[in-house]
Amino acid sequence: MLKDLLVHVPSERPARPVIDAAVSLARARKARLQAVSVGYETANIGLPLDGGSAVAAVFEMEHQRAQQRADTALSVFGAAARAAGIDHDLQAVTGAMYDAAAQVSAMARLADLTILLQPDYERDTFDNALPVEVLFQCGGPVLFIPYIHEGPLEFKRIGIAWDGSRLAARALRDAVPLLKDAQEVAIISVNEPSKPEAPSAADLATHLGRRGLTVRFERASADRADVQATILSIAADSSLDLIVMGAYDHSRLQERLLGGVTRGMLQSMTVPTLMSH
Repeated sequence: MLKDLLVHVPSERPARPVIDAAVSLARARKARLQAVSVGYETANIGLPLDGGSAVAAVFEMEHQRAQQRADTALSVFGAAARAAGIDHDLQAVTGAMYDAAAQVSAMARLADLTILLQPDYERDTFDNALPVEVLFQCGGPVLFIPYIHEGPLEFKRIGIAWDGSRLAARALRDAVPLLKDAQEVAIISVNEPSKPEAPSAADLATHLGRRGLTVRFERASADRADVQATILSIAADSSLDLIVMGAYDHSRLQERLLGGVTRGMLQSMTVPTLMSH
């Protein structure tokens, strides 16, 4: 069941898509919705030469501005939540980006689902960096809302991107509360795995059938660089409301690098996407 939801409300970007999506999901599920917004503090500020109390005053002013940005974003969310009559809570966080990401991720560990706005890679803001950090730190499912999204959420037609991997299986389990109410479930298999130990799309269909779900197959072949585009094409052709998929990454010299399909989906998603890592 989805009873505790967490939504990050951006303070540097238009937040209406994620607010409308989160509020509608909480209302439909009769869930409590906790909203967190971050007012980012930066060290790139001019400091007075006389030091001491003057420097402290500059940092205090920066903190107050950050707090105001977070409070302003939460006021917009709060108005929408009150209008919808949902149980909700507001929390403003201030600090440097990575400290804030750690705080939001810790909050997400006690949420059944965390709702985040798709990063906009054409804009250089902290609100674009935080969602990926939360995805890999929170230890639970994350629902990304496209920044082009409008209105409430409806998950009548759900697509499961399936490659038989551990991460795909994790995403599948995390999506069960949403799958059970779906009218249609499509198993999306791009370059279906040939390893005998990997559960096939047919195996997944049998598993879902035991849950009373009727599924159909969407099979395709694509070059590795085109897998994400193929998934989105299938989603568009099938009018899917949600994509479920695992999120891949690897590290190099302590720098997190997204897997190609995950990165591509975050850059160009057109429908809400549930990811698990």
